[in-house]
Amino acid sequence: MTDLLGVDAPIVLGPFGGLSSVALTAAVSDGGGLGSFGLYGYAPPRIHDTIAALRAATDRPIAVNLWMPRGDEVTPDTVDATAALDAAEPLFRRAGIARPALPAAFLPAVDEQLDAVLAAKPDVLSVVFGVPDAETLARARQHGIRVIGTATSVAEAVALDAAGVDAIIATGMEAGGHRVSFLRDAAASLVGTFALVPQVVDAVGVPVIAAGGIADRRGVAAAFALGAAGVQVGTAFLRTRQSAATAAHRVAIASAADTDTVLTRAMSGRLARGIPNMAVHELEAWGEIAPFPAQNWLTGVFRQAAAASGDRELLSLWAGQAAGLTRFDDAADVLAELRAGVPA
Repeated sequence: MTDLLGVDAPIVLGPFGGLSSVALTAAVSDGGGLGSFGLYGYAPPRIHDTIAALRAATDRPIAVNLWMPRGDEVTPDTVDATAALDAAEPLFRRAGIARPALPAAFLPAVDEQLDAVLAAKPDVLSVVFGVPDAETLARARQHGIRVIGTATSVAEAVALDAAGVDAIIATGMEAGGHRVSFLRDAAASLVGTFALVPQVVDAVGVPVIAAGGIADRRGVAAAFALGAAGVQVGTAFLRTRQSAATAAHRVAIASAADTDTVLTRAMSGRLARGIPNMAVHELEAWGEIAPFPAQNWLTGVFRQAAAASGDRELLSLWAGQAAGLTRFDDAADVLAELRAGVPA
């Protein structure tokens, strides 16, 4: 992994869609790991500016992350979000904002995002929710960009390996944030890290990066014992002050116990793990959840206001089951703890 990615330690920062920061990405890269930045929802000019900012912040390898189209995404002209907006009305009122009108588009076009990423030439492109096509992989190689795919099952890992990715992240159901399944529904692909990693290692020919439930040196050592060549860690870094998480979100992670996270579709329309709050409870009680990405756009309206006001009851409090193992508020301390678990 170190040779493949050009890093000192086989530790990858989980890419946070909406919660990534240049400071955290650079801190992990400067510390010898692979800093990652999630580009979910970024239009091409913002992608260009973000990668330029990352290059200015660190001279070490960096990774960026994109969501592949799964084929079930809705657009403003193909979805009726009236019921979902009605369900969210109390949350808009709590945030002090008006009920929004549908935008012209929920997300930028993925092919335009890919063009912008490839033109900016990060060291690594990681993808979730799908398999990059042969043209994308060929273009990435022409630019010297490594490509990492993400799997929640053995079948997904085999599909990524057959496509020709350089490495595979095997992410167990313990992980925080979205379950990035693409061959089956996420609810039918809930395999734990301890079971998933060795089966993926046995099934593919490229290095495997373990993710989900890893927050300290013990988790790192366990991942290597299972055959992984590296680890990806999210929640432990999300708690640090260098992340873009709000103070309220970081406090929620720091105080979470092992049973304090849930899997829910309420905040985005896709299954994701986080700490439940009033927004999750209200939306689940109504039972009117728009398909992705309409629901993600809808909740994003009040989440943005809540981030500014510090209202944790309206945020997406993404966190994994190992939140209770997180200890540090500084990224350098987290990285040092994780590096202590890498076999000599």
